[in-house]
Amino acid sequence: MTAGPRGAELRRILMTVDAVGGVWRYALDLADGLRQHGIETVFAVFGPAPSAAKVREAEAIGKLVSCDAPLDWMVEDEAALKDVPKIIADLAVSEGVDLIHLNLPSQAADLAVTVPAVVVSHSCAATWFKAVRGTGVPEPWQWQLALNARGLERADAVLAPSQSYAALMREVYRPVTGLQVVPNASKVPMADGPKQELVFAAARWWDDGKNGAVLDKAAADIRWPVVMVGSNSGPNRQYLPLENVQHHGELAHGEAMKLMAGAAIVVSPSVYEPFGLAALEAARAGAALVLADIPTYRELWGDTAVFFDPRDPKALAEAVNRLADDPSLRRELGERAQSRSLDFTSEAQALAVAQIYRQLLPATQSLTAAE
Repeated sequence: MTAGPRGAELRRILMTVDAVGGVWRYALDLADGLRQHGIETVFAVFGPAPSAAKVREAEAIGKLVSCDAPLDWMVEDEAALKDVPKIIADLAVSEGVDLIHLNLPSQAADLAVTVPAVVVSHSCAATWFKAVRGTGVPEPWQWQLALNARGLERADAVLAPSQSYAALMREVYRPVTGLQVVPNASKVPMADGPKQELVFAAARWWDDGKNGAVLDKAAADIRWPVVMVGSNSGPNRQYLPLENVQHHGELAHGEAMKLMAGAAIVVSPSVYEPFGLAALEAARAGAALVLADIPTYRELWGDTAVFFDPRDPKALAEAVNRLADDPSLRRELGERAQSRSLDFTSEAQALAVAQIYRQLLPATQSLTAAE
């Protein structure tokens, strides 16, 4: 059984989420913004169960449904995902939704629904290997490449968070029909409080794409304390030892933002960032940004940050120390970044996504009426 359109108005959507990475923050912020456009959200959680705090956070915005199925990057083969299309299709019917928003391309593969399906690619194994390893997808991951390709082909619209990542997707999956760019956003408020002589960084440090090892090495030569927030142990036994920094582990989002707001310098050493939410959050706080010299960060932050070779710990240390020694430059860059951050508001993101949703409805409804 599949879902069908209920009328001309878009009132209710089903949005897949996970509680492991940045998709959670993206989904909740977007869904909150969509309420201003008369759109309510049902969150379908895949993968590990969210914490009690995250459940409360989601239920303050929409309805939360736990799905007993894994995330594609946490399993070894496609067979482990065989129930995903039916789970999503059944939820679309039972929840009476007008559109499905999928935050993993693989979730659209073999999806049998008649409401529109929008796919957002936040990251994937194929683009990760291209950016981090400089290679194609190894044989054990080829099934993910094929599954994502089917999902992207099935989607009625595909969204990417930056032009740089869209270009990377086209390299890997060419062609990608219906690909559009809607930048990510943040609801973190502007902050102009006093800054400490502190270097801050936040990421899932077990992920090699976040490049935490280079920051840890650089910290030995950085004159200010370096604080790293985020887990260094991954779900598949990944582990990054951290020796030269103050590691705070995984913190609630609000706690991490308090630490970030007090840091004069915020670093992101990532070699793979489809968008890079931590940089945006740091810009809102008025921090001076020290960013890996990768296409995404050049595109989004241009002349508002100091860039360094992400493979060179000494280059990173020199960039940070330069700012540590120059308070006027820190202030100037912080002000520039804060100004640029206004280009990435939740209101603008929600408006752009709502417009894309609604553009998909007439054609779908006409097709259904003709059947």
